Amino acid sequence: MTDATTTSTGDTPSDAGQARQIRSVLVANRGEIARRVFRTCRTLGIATVAVYADADAEAAHVREADAAVRLPGNAPADTYLRADLLVAAAVAAGADAVHPGYGFLSENADFARAVTAAGLVWIGPPPDAVEAMGSKTRAKELMDGAGVPLFAALDPGRVTASDLPLLVKAAAGGGGRGMRVVRELAALEGELTAARAEAAAAFGDGEVFVEPYAEGARHIEVQVLADAHDTVWVLGERDCSLQRRHQKVIEETPAPGIADGLRRDLHEAAARATRTIGYTGAGTVEFLVSRDGRPYFLEMNTRLQVEHPVTECVTGLDLVAAQIRVAEGAALDPSPPPSRGHAIEARLYAEDPGRDWQPQPGALHRFELPDVDTEFAVLPERTAGLRLDAGVTGGEAIGVHYDPMLAKVIAWAPTRAEAVRRLAHALERARLHGPVTNRDLLVRALRHPDFGAARLDTGFLGRHLPALTGAAGPEAPDRGRFAALAAALADTARRTSAAGPVLVRLGGWRNVPSQPQVKRFRSEPDGREYEVGYRLGRAGLDAAGGEGGEDYAGVRLVSAAPHRVVLDIDGVRRTFEVATYADTSPVRVFVDSPFVSSAFSVLPRFAPPQEQTPQGSLLAPMPGTVIRIGEFSPGDRVEKGRPLLWLEAMKMEHVITAPTTGTLTELTAEVGRQVDVGAVLAVVKEDTTP
Repeated sequence: MTDATTTSTGDTPSDAGQARQIRSVLVANRGEIARRVFRTCRTLGIATVAVYADADAEAAHVREADAAVRLPGNAPADTYLRADLLVAAAVAAGADAVHPGYGFLSENADFARAVTAAGLVWIGPPPDAVEAMGSKTRAKELMDGAGVPLFAALDPGRVTASDLPLLVKAAAGGGGRGMRVVRELAALEGELTAARAEAAAAFGDGEVFVEPYAEGARHIEVQVLADAHDTVWVLGERDCSLQRRHQKVIEETPAPGIADGLRRDLHEAAARATRTIGYTGAGTVEFLVSRDGRPYFLEMNTRLQVEHPVTECVTGLDLVAAQIRVAEGAALDPSPPPSRGHAIEARLYAEDPGRDWQPQPGALHRFELPDVDTEFAVLPERTAGLRLDAGVTGGEAIGVHYDPMLAKVIAWAPTRAEAVRRLAHALERARLHGPVTNRDLLVRALRHPDFGAARLDTGFLGRHLPALTGAAGPEAPDRGRFAALAAALADTARRTSAAGPVLVRLGGWRNVPSQPQVKRFRSEPDGREYEVGYRLGRAGLDAAGGEGGEDYAGVRLVSAAPHRVVLDIDGVRRTFEVATYADTSPVRVFVDSPFVSSAFSVLPRFAPPQEQTPQGSLLAPMPGTVIRIGEFSPGDRVEKGRPLLWLEAMKMEHVITAPTTGTLTELTAEVGRQVDVGAVLAVVKEDTTP
């Protein structure tokens, strides 16, 4: 075992011992990882085959493949989790190998065996190794025997208050599904039930186990790559401590601030784990590192990780190409490529962190990231730069059936501080027109002083969530009102200037007694409303905020066009790019600039009467499927905040709680029923008794 710590040569596995050359690869997956594998295949001269559920018929990974095979239906259980359909698709399309990607069946030993039984090459570890690590309970037994440090599993029936807090985990699968933190013994049974149900739905296996939960621990994983010739490479470690719902959000390598001795122990333990199960291919050994610096084995992911690009950036190694060559029988060089610099990745999700991470399906009108150096590939010569691995493109719809991740944005630089700065800068300037995303949270997290000082642990996001999701300082509403003004002026330009792009130039502000034009906007996702009053005249733009309107003293209009507005604000010129999507209801406007990025819904001048819903109604916060209902019936008394039912949307489970204390008067939800956003699920009549 050799570590990677110095300047990279970009080495890849040699061709020695090659048993079979792959000509065509089917990727048994979708979205970003399918596109990532296809990119390497094109570079290697390998044909590509996509599979797609009906909801993905027009997806980017389908368009980019040489051939594509339909998997009828939308639910994962009917499509991407059907091993028989995936193998049949590979055979029908003439593929001679299958790459599983990550998630779905990537860690399913039976699928791996079915692939090889059909005479196809499995681009992954041996099925026995997959099976050995597939059950986390069995994996712990093996690792304990190999001397890898770990937490001992606990008997749920014998735990006491002294064992708290506890972690309930699914024995199969990962990604945070089937995982619950328990801080009160009374909640354990309910969390076990919920974890079993979620694990069974996600992985087809409802087995769970209980272990101690390490407060304040860091999540650090080690990347390994092994061949069939007894060579194991350790390609450094990644810190993955910034998580929501036990799913990683920001990952980086090398892990900052860990001692050399701990790093050595982690690498050696990962190598032992890899050799113990006869592993080949790319894999990741995951650890929790406690506050006192002691590592504990979590699991081994027998596949490519979502965060593999950061390792590629520091080593110069294409891990997908390495997977393919190892699957062909090639031998690794004796030593791995050394690493250089620092890389950091942020996962961009269509979700609202300020509303319990609710997924946000809908039309993605525009998706652009400035100054991207490469997509799905190692940065050229590992110069400081930016990489984008996106599963979507502008014009696609974000559906409710799959994970809400839109893309991964990766930055590499000689130092951590430079890489973090580059990543935050790029995210801040992204053009994201569509559903609410976690972009602002990512930028604020990257710029948080605790993150900059590498004070990291798995509770980071939860601990800082109010600061990361609230208004970004006292200037945020102020900047928002300038974006609203730009939106209003662009709308006027669009309506009145069909002949040319420029409406007015170098106008000035003055007070006038006449009635202004008024436009109203609601900011997304915070719901703040802006009323913009203004009048255009020969002298330019006159501001008239009016009663309750915004005050624009000190602002001068430079120019306005349907898609671009320039304002002079207190002597500083600011340019706002404006995009209006009139075919949505309500009309949505997106305003982008280095100064501020805002999304607005256009409000009518006089709000129309709204459809009335009963007071105390529980409305579906998103489209989804009702998967469970609490043991309540109409007429029962419920307490505010008590879980009443559970929705599943975009591979996550969401609890719908009672909005008030009172009587459940109506329950319209049914298990298995699909609901639209805003649908009334239940009604609770508030208890007004003193």
